Amino acid sequence: MKIRVGFGYDVHRLVEGRELWLGGIKLEHTLGLLGHSDADVLIHALCDALLGAANMRDIGYHFPDTSADFKGIDSKILLADTMKLIRDKGYEFGNADITVAAERPKLNPHIEEMKACLARVMQVDVEDISIKATTTEKLGFTGRQEGMAAYATVLISKDPL
Repeated sequence: MKIRVGFGYDVHRLVEGRELWLGGIKLEHTLGLLGHSDADVLIHALCDALLGAANMRDIGYHFPDTSADFKGIDSKILLADTMKLIRDKGYEFGNADITVAAERPKLNPHIEEMKACLARVMQVDVEDISIKATTTEKLGFTGRQEGMAAYATVLISKDPL
């Protein structure tokens, strides 16, 4: 069995006038994440980790922010397409460990719903997805509530021919 690990990182600015989508669900907040798509920083980091593990470059390569096709797109679509890409290459998802750095809103009450949403989109067991929330103790751009960051590590595997 071939086992591979991938790491993803993403960051988006928080702005007024945008909805806040995180982990595939809409959160009530006064600010939203700015981006070409819905700017779901958690899903973007997860896609990068999956693509990296499969040695398939990154999310910007497959879904460029210069393409009108992806303007305002729901990141759950990007995640489903990413899963198809890695499965078409013969890989299967093992697990993911994801951390989101944000001061507000408090994310812990939403983690189970995020995990369930991601598991549905990815067609995997919810127990194979870990999401953690942290603050940066008011330090840096996340601490000043200027943006959010997400980090993801994944394990994928392939049976040898």
